[in-house]
Amino acid sequence: MNKQPRIEQSLPKLVEQAETLIQRTPQTRHLLVVLPAGKGWHDAPEHSLVLTALQRQRKKPESLGKQPLTIELPGGCLASWLRIDPEQSTFERQAQLRKALKPLIDEQPESLEIAVFGDDDFRDRMAREAVYVAWLNTATLPNWKSDHKPSLMKRIVVHGSKSVDGLVRERALAEGNILTRGLTMEPPNALTPATYRERIRVLAGQHGWSIEEYDMKRLRKLKAGAFVAVAQGSGHEDAAIVRLGYKGRGTRAQTIALVGKGICFDTGGHNLKPARYMHNMHDDMNGSAVALGILLAATRLKLPVRLEVWLAIAQNHLSPEAYTQNEIITALNGTTIEIMHTDAEGRLVLADTLTLAAREKPDAIIDFATLTGSMAVALGDRMSGVIANRDELAAQAVMSGQACGERVVAFPLPEDYDEALDSQVADVKQCTLEGEADHILAARFLNRFVADTPWLHVDLSASRCKGGLGAVGSDVTGFGVVLGLELLDMIG
Repeated sequence: MNKQPRIEQSLPKLVEQAETLIQRTPQTRHLLVVLPAGKGWHDAPEHSLVLTALQRQRKKPESLGKQPLTIELPGGCLASWLRIDPEQSTFERQAQLRKALKPLIDEQPESLEIAVFGDDDFRDRMAREAVYVAWLNTATLPNWKSDHKPSLMKRIVVHGSKSVDGLVRERALAEGNILTRGLTMEPPNALTPATYRERIRVLAGQHGWSIEEYDMKRLRKLKAGAFVAVAQGSGHEDAAIVRLGYKGRGTRAQTIALVGKGICFDTGGHNLKPARYMHNMHDDMNGSAVALGILLAATRLKLPVRLEVWLAIAQNHLSPEAYTQNEIITALNGTTIEIMHTDAEGRLVLADTLTLAAREKPDAIIDFATLTGSMAVALGDRMSGVIANRDELAAQAVMSGQACGERVVAFPLPEDYDEALDSQVADVKQCTLEGEADHILAARFLNRFVADTPWLHVDLSASRCKGGLGAVGSDVTGFGVVLGLELLDMIG
């Protein structure tokens, strides 16, 4: 990947320009100033407010490239100053912008101003990224605190760039991410399979998506035994596989199937999770929310691609009807499965959903799921993992992650791992009890249900990261929406 040229402009001159702008706009109350990396601080004006603040804190100008400086200016304006090196990765730039914006956004402003300085290319790129990060972090998200106040943000003013007019892509990506985070943050008593399906119907009506619902009665008739085994533990009978469709422009548009795991709450079933690991298990529908976020963004952008979105919506509950260890179930494609652990339900609901998606013969399938603790152990919560049955797809996912700031690591899909899933009484074990390399074993299991379709599995270990991640400041990150759009651009 070619690196962007370093901008070598006089930093003091740019600072002086920024401070002149501030003097000309005394009504400004919240301001982000973005400067390029440059050489030195020679000939700095004696009256420089930012220089004085740096000296008082015993910091060098170079520190602005690592940590933003927030100062209150004469007249009451709170300004956050930041230097960005264009050679930094997208992830690093967005994380810096988020941190610089945080003290401004924390004051719940109605208006935010962003001033960018440098050459034309730098100003245009930084303006677009800064506005995108601001949109993400001024959105009103679900919150039930009695004193919670919704965002008051009404406008964002940009100085120094005219390329921000419209910002159609940034707006679409922000809306997709916000939808994903909003759904994921809903508590389990508010977002049940029944209410989730109703929300999806409303979204489909608003955005012109086709919709088809495979309810429990229909799934039993189809003999989708893997999905039904998990869903039967909930007495509400409200689980379903929901299919949504978007037809992009162009007769040659590829068809991409997006599959999302939508477990609205995961108790672990008879292999009950302890409290520590059951906490936040309403997040287990995050994969389906990511697929919806991608669908919304693609619709907003009118992408020339056909999307078939399959959402596996259910709960994994503990009840007399819940499935148990050692059961033998038969999946929709006829594969018999030995149940080893009832908390490995995600791969079961995905198995039948992937089968349905593959039967439509799309050009590729991408699934999103908070699937394995093993991936979280391997990567932590700052990256997600991908596994594909085509090396090209895995490579495209990694490149997409680097380009958009949602970083992924590709893991292999070696056939000899199938030996661990050999069963003496069925075609395959659902998982092992040892837990080693479970992210790879889960992918080997799922690979049985995609036929020969090019397939990419995204295990969302970065769906929740304390304190935020990259451009996003909330613990629930919406990770996967921007990655998915970048991938659609690359393979669609």
